[in-house]
Amino acid sequence: MLRVGLTGGLGSGKSTVAGMLRSSGAYVIEADALGRALMEPGQAVYDRIVEHFGPEVLAADGRLDRARLAQIAFGEGRVQELNAIVHPATVELQREKMEEIFARDAKAVAVVESALIFEAQRDARARGETDTVLANLRKRLDRVVVVTAPDELKIARYAARLSPPGPGREAAVADARIRLKHQIPDAEKAAQADYVLENAGSLEALEAQVRSLWERLKAESNKTGQSLSLE
Repeated sequence: MLRVGLTGGLGSGKSTVAGMLRSSGAYVIEADALGRALMEPGQAVYDRIVEHFGPEVLAADGRLDRARLAQIAFGEGRVQELNAIVHPATVELQREKMEEIFARDAKAVAVVESALIFEAQRDARARGETDTVLANLRKRLDRVVVVTAPDELKIARYAARLSPPGPGREAAVADARIRLKHQIPDAEKAAQADYVLENAGSLEALEAQVRSLWERLKAESNKTGQSLSLE
């Protein structure tokens, strides 16, 4: 069994890597998808967000207006407030999903795809936390993989994904730059990672790196004991 954190800044290509690892046989848990589910009406995270940020973050149908919430979080410097609500519940759900996977397959490689592994730890410590899951998140993963790319390439990819060429592209680029300011630079993440994948070239070059990575992760999973835990 092996618990792997897969991370990288926006537009780095971590989702592409996650797809390659899934095709190779890894069990992939998407942190963003879990977070979105927890932010749906009826969930405790949803209730806390509405209580904290007010009814202005609600859409007409009663669900969260995610665009408005992002505008408040990033535009008004309140990202940490939002993350303090969403991240703990998301990490706990990740732990539950991993334990379910390992109960079915003791030699599984479970990969959590998350953009903010290092940022969640940084922000928790900035809030004064010392002995929480978030404050020690890096230590609670067996391996961490970082996908890197030049910032300008990340921004271009992010903007292309959100908006076709035209007036909206400038807004997408501006949004990307704001989000990147809240993310730890690649060099700092790479220094704390077990594996680094460089995604500044062709898809074929990335695939070759992922194939090599997968072989190593499989070998390490077969050697890892059952005692490690995210508790």
